[in-house]
Amino acid sequence: VQLQASGGGLVQAGGSLRISCAASGGTFTRYLMGWFRQTPGKEREFVAAISWGGASTRYVDSVKGRFTISRDNAKNTVYLQMNSLRPEDTAVYHCAGSSRAFVTAPESEYTYWGQGTQVTVSS
Repeated sequence: VQLQASGGGLVQAGGSLRISCAASGGTFTRYLMGWFRQTPGKEREFVAAISWGGASTRYVDSVKGRFTISRDNAKNTVYLQMNSLRPEDTAVYHCAGSSRAFVTAPESEYTYWGQGTQVTVSS
């Protein structure tokens, strides 16, 4: 499975951005999908995950109520809608896929990774 993230950019604090991740080369509906982010000098951080059919989601506490993960299986695409953005949300955001069923799967269970898309939030 190949994953291609897009939609990053520069936004002011308090603004919104939606990033996307398009999948190809596999059966998208069989994969748990997640978003992770990384800033220089820090470990990669889990942000959100969504189950195969979209019924289950999980978020890191710092984005709950501000970010929404969703997927369109007909388009083989997963989205991350980010609202009320803060400077500390600045990072490279990576999408990833896992054959595990549950949104609680750890990062080590994600097999497929896309290149990142840069999100920069100015204060």
